Amino acid sequence: MAADPDEALVDAARGGDRAALDALLRRHHDRIHGLCRRLAGNEADGLDATQEALIAVVRGLPRFDGRSRFSTWVHRVATNACLDELRRRGRRPVVGLPDERDPFEAGPLPDPRGEVPIDRIGERMAVDAALVQLSPELRAAVVLRDLCELDYAEIAEVLDVPPGTVRSRISRGRAQLARLLGPAPGDATSGPPGGGNPAGPGRRPTTTTPPPAAGTTP
Repeated sequence: MAADPDEALVDAARGGDRAALDALLRRHHDRIHGLCRRLAGNEADGLDATQEALIAVVRGLPRFDGRSRFSTWVHRVATNACLDELRRRGRRPVVGLPDERDPFEAGPLPDPRGEVPIDRIGERMAVDAALVQLSPELRAAVVLRDLCELDYAEIAEVLDVPPGTVRSRISRGRAQLARLLGPAPGDATSGPPGGGNPAGPGRRPTTTTPPPAAGTTP
């Protein structure tokens, strides 16, 4: 396994170096924020969950044993802290407007209907609204894979479940998202049954007037 770029900072931080600890938190802040924002469903709760996650990282650092990458451990601590915070509040995540500065440094989630990155505000809100309808287990698996870009083994470690369970949750989560989001724009299956253009609001289907009978005045 390649050397962990955080290793030196972790060792220094565990030895009481406050500057090293601050550098670690700054390095991972945006990832933690993006994870918590997606799990919480809105910016306000996402920020609260981010603070809880950062506190959990600081408190748990002395127990970090180095058997996994620090970044993987951070994702595990942040995921658990965020879900615990939401459970304590007894809240169902509520979608809010995205911040002007998109906190998701890993990039937008792919559209599960066609793997097209969703990078416009309206589309991000649609994905957020669909995400909050997933169970916490499915939501966490999808966000860790498609937002945080962790591999299956890392997600299994973060969620403390077998890799097969991770694959199942991601597959089920993406399938539910696809159903909730509906057909992708331009999808041939999104039109009305039988094809043709749908009648817009206030428009009636065009009817054809039969020609006048022979020998009659139109």
